[in-house]
Amino acid sequence: MTTSRRTLLGFAAAAPAAARRNLSPNDRIGIGLIGAGGRGRYHLSDLSKLKAENIAITAVCDVHRPALNTMAERAGSTFSTTVRKTTDYRELLTWNEVDAVVIAAPDFTHAEILAEAVRSGKDAYCEKPMATLFADAKRAYYAVKQSQQVVQIGTQRRSEPALMGAAKLMQQGALGRVTRVDMEVNFQEPRWRRDYSGIRAEDVDWPRFLFGRSDRTFEARRLREWQLFRDYTNGLPGLWMSHYIDLVPWFLGTPYPRSAVASGGVFFWKDGRETEDVFQALLEYPNDCLVRWAMSLTNAAPVRNAWYGSRGMLDCEALKITGDGSKAPDRIAGDIPIEKVETDTHMENFLRCVRSRKTPRADIQAGFSHAVAGIMSAEALRTGRRVTFDPDRLEIV
Repeated sequence: MTTSRRTLLGFAAAAPAAARRNLSPNDRIGIGLIGAGGRGRYHLSDLSKLKAENIAITAVCDVHRPALNTMAERAGSTFSTTVRKTTDYRELLTWNEVDAVVIAAPDFTHAEILAEAVRSGKDAYCEKPMATLFADAKRAYYAVKQSQQVVQIGTQRRSEPALMGAAKLMQQGALGRVTRVDMEVNFQEPRWRRDYSGIRAEDVDWPRFLFGRSDRTFEARRLREWQLFRDYTNGLPGLWMSHYIDLVPWFLGTPYPRSAVASGGVFFWKDGRETEDVFQALLEYPNDCLVRWAMSLTNAAPVRNAWYGSRGMLDCEALKITGDGSKAPDRIAGDIPIEKVETDTHMENFLRCVRSRKTPRADIQAGFSHAVAGIMSAEALRTGRRVTFDPDRLEIV
C-alpha cells in the first residue's frame, strides 16, 4: 500500500490499541454496524433476535446516505435506542458507545477496517472474505494478534451443527488419510444484479467508497454491483470460495495451501463485468492433499463437496461418511452417522465471547487461512502461473 493511500485512510500502523472497557454481565454491548447493504440488513435481523444477550446497535456507517438513514432508523426502532450515523467508519471507531463492530461493508474494505477496529479497542465480527489482497490480510492478521480484542470471522459454517459433527469425526481421523477434496458450486441466475437507476452522486460519499483503490469518477453501477469489478473484489475466490475452502484447515488441521493453480474467465455473462463467471482452482496442501474448487455462473448443477480418504469418503452435502471407494483393510463398514452438535449461532458465539473474552469459533487464524487460499487462487488466475506459499515467512511467492 502506498504512502498516499495510508494518508487517505488515516492508517496508523504503529498506533497502540485503546483499552476496551470491561463489560459486566449486566452491561449492554453497544454495536457499530459498518455497512447498510444487504449483508448489513441481514445482521440487523440476526441481532434483533438476540436481545436477550443485552445488546443494542448504537451506531451505523455507510457511504450511501439513504441506506445509512434507513438502517439507523430501523436499528433505533428495533433496539429502542439512539443510533449515531456516519459515512466514515473511522469516526464510528472513536465513539465510546461502540464496544464492538460488525463489518459488513464491501469485501475490499474488510481487512483494513478490521485492523483499525482492533487498534481502536473494539471487538469485531468481520464478514468473509477477511481480505482480497495479501498485504491487507497480513496487516489485519498481525493487528489482531497484537491486540486483546475478540474477533469472529463470518465463516458461519463453523457454527452449523451438522458440519461441527462432521469436523469432529474428520479431526478424529474417521476417513484415514485424506488425499483429495472435490468442491463445486453452480448457479445460473444473475444474483449480482442490483437496481442502480435511483442512485445519485450527491447521496454518496464517493471517496469513502473508493477507499483509496482508485480515483474513478462516480459510477452508480460500481456502488451497487461492486462484485463485478476488480477494484473491489478478487472475484469468485473471495465471493464464494471462502465459504468452502475454510473447511480444509478446519477439518484437516493444515492452515495454508502449498501451491495453487487456476483457470477461468468471462465465458457467458458478457455484461461488462471484469470478474470471471467460470473458475477452477487446484490447491495442494502440505499434508499431501489436493483440493479442487470450481464454480460456474452458467449452469445450476448441484453443489458438490466430497472428501476422499483411504478408509472411505465424506459427502458434505448428503452429510454422510461411507466406505465407498476404499479397498483398504480398515475400510469403513457401513455408514458412520454424523451427529449434530448442539450449539449457539455464529453471532451468539461472538457476543458471548465478547463477554467471556474466550476465542470464538472462527478466529483470526481461520480468517487468515481462508484469505490466503483465496488470494493465492485469484493470483494464479491473474498471472496464469503456479503460486506458492511460504508458511515460515507468511509470504505468497
